[in-house]
Amino acid sequence: MNVTVLHIEDCPNVKPLLAELETLLGGVPGVVLSVVCVLTEAEGSRLGFRGSPTVLVDGRDPFPAPPGSPRLSCRLYRDAAGRVLGYPAREELAAALRIEP
Repeated sequence: MNVTVLHIEDCPNVKPLLAELETLLGGVPGVVLSVVCVLTEAEGSRLGFRGSPTVLVDGRDPFPAPPGSPRLSCRLYRDAAGRVLGYPAREELAAALRIEP
């Protein structure tokens, strides 16, 4: 499985997201985690960027995002309780990665 985190420079949500992913993916064989800083909207469009951070699992974004062109801005997520977060909640990440939280 390939997991890619797309982000903009100085995104405050990248470090905590990467910490969650490392916790969830630690010990899972065959996982490649990549981190890509998106510098332009054209690059973002090519990569499937929908705001920072965007998580791609095998090239697909498992989290619904409103349609529209990519913007070099923050992305917000909602957890199961409807709270707004700066990156997907652990349970949603685990479900997207098909692993136990």
